[in-house]
Amino acid sequence: MATVVAFHAHPDDEVLMTGGTLACAAAEGHRVVVVTATDGNTGEATGTEPVRMRELRASCAALGVHRVLHLGYADSGRDDPMLPDPPGRVRFARADTETAAEQLAEILRAERADVLLSYDATGGYGHPDHVQVHKVGRSAATRASVALLLEATLPREPIVRALRLACRLGLPLRRTAEAFRGAYTPRAAITHRVDTRRAARRRRAALAAHRSQLHGTGQLAPVMRFALRLPVPVFGLLLGREWYVEPGATPAYGLRSSIFAEPSRRTRIPPS
Repeated sequence: MATVVAFHAHPDDEVLMTGGTLACAAAEGHRVVVVTATDGNTGEATGTEPVRMRELRASCAALGVHRVLHLGYADSGRDDPMLPDPPGRVRFARADTETAAEQLAEILRAERADVLLSYDATGGYGHPDHVQVHKVGRSAATRASVALLLEATLPREPIVRALRLACRLGLPLRRTAEAFRGAYTPRAAITHRVDTRRAARRRRAALAAHRSQLHGTGQLAPVMRFALRLPVPVFGLLLGREWYVEPGATPAYGLRSSIFAEPSRRTRIPPS
């Protein structure tokens, strides 16, 4: 059995980006650990655990995750990159990359991690905390000599096509297709496409645990609410695949269907 560590920026990213993969790995008997850089709170720390961390623990329980850890950073927010640090805490986007990488590497060593899941070079849609996850994950994987680093992503082209269609139909959009031309990863660069349909029920339950985000004003809230209204088979059909990039590898031999496929031949993880 292997140990899989998934490194995420905020509570709810674990289910949105890698939930099916984690649930499948746990169901197969592998050890699964989730590390979140931030607790989703943009303010100062309080004496009680933030709501979003409690939601993260409930989500991870639904997925079968064995351990949940927080590196201690504050959420950087997306719309105001100059937001000052809250008292006693550092926003993750402006944290020292190597210090954060060593924190994560210590966890990887202690857990004897075989696989680290992180984010692609764009940080998905460009959130500064997501970009920092990419940088910290690359460095930590090298420091801890993790056998396999996989960076969660989505194929760029279908997203752009869908947004262009929505624009032609006159649907209100917060972000245009042009804004996504540099987001996520081109299909040709993706190395892993994991079928997670068998974990649909658990992933749906994990998504439902993030109540503050479901009923909030975030741009993903309507999408999350729509997904939870879907019957489980339809949820699995529409949301039953997750994509990854193996740094330094090429998809020349076809897409791998499991994160436990033998790593490609490469001498080292390239720097971010």
